[in-house]
Amino acid sequence: MNNHPYNKITSLIDEMGKVILGKRDVLQLTVTAFLAGGHVLFEDIPGVGKTLMVKTLAKAIHGKFSRIQFTPDLLPSDILGISVYNTVSQTFEFHPGPIFTTVLLADEINRTTPRTQAALLEAMSENHVTIDNHTYTLDKHFFVLATQNPVEYEGTYPLPEAQLDRFLFRLQIGYPEFDDELELLMNQQQNKLALVRQVLKFEEIAELKQLTEEVYVDPQVARYALQLVQETRNHDGIILGISPRTAVSFLKAARAFALTEGRSYVIPDDLQRILPAAFGHRLLLKGGYTASDEKIQQILEQIIRRVPVPVRKPI
Repeated sequence: MNNHPYNKITSLIDEMGKVILGKRDVLQLTVTAFLAGGHVLFEDIPGVGKTLMVKTLAKAIHGKFSRIQFTPDLLPSDILGISVYNTVSQTFEFHPGPIFTTVLLADEINRTTPRTQAALLEAMSENHVTIDNHTYTLDKHFFVLATQNPVEYEGTYPLPEAQLDRFLFRLQIGYPEFDDELELLMNQQQNKLALVRQVLKFEEIAELKQLTEEVYVDPQVARYALQLVQETRNHDGIILGISPRTAVSFLKAARAFALTEGRSYVIPDDLQRILPAAFGHRLLLKGGYTASDEKIQQILEQIIRRVPVPVRKPI
């Protein structure tokens, strides 16, 4: 029973929970995105533990960790790498950039120019980079967690809709609960990252990702997922709804989420629980970028209420 896939996933979430207290729902969705082969955008306030969470995930899966601090003067080559001429061998040698890693923290991604943003996001979607007509494959478990500050917009370059679509989920860690923050204050000298152990090997990650693909989706549940998608296209308050590509990734994420719940099949509740994280950053509302998170949340709740939930037929 200890080798059950659910136990391995639970162990991973538990290890991350040693460092990030009281945020198990966020950790579960982060692991869901990882298993689904997607990436996560954290639109959050500074100082809530995003960097520590990413380092914890990398250590728990024994993966390489890299961090890029995005600034206005950052160039694509600073991320991807560069070919340098070797005068001895008289050939160009490729020096890989920090994108050649397992888990990448792209910090404050909206503070760099669109050209540099596009270089990262293209690599995210294709899982390789091409430099000087040579293609270099990234880590097969390459996982990006990008951050942007939702408060300060001066001197930033907001990600356009096509680039936001590269992120499977948008999440917020938020402030901790009182008791969790008190524990953090009382143990501030303790290096919690040192307590984190490796709980997954790379071959086990590959097995879990394969199991994600095999999670069963009943035709009625798939129909329900599509109805949720189509409701975003018909809603009066939405200008740009969910694309067919996102509909595919939505169902794939639901499979991964079901696996984190210990099931080999998707239920409607899985779709409802991941919908805000999967849809919120992809919708363009009337009012555009001025739409508040509260307004987006209200519309997402309306979408869930309006679409009838399929009823399981008695056997």
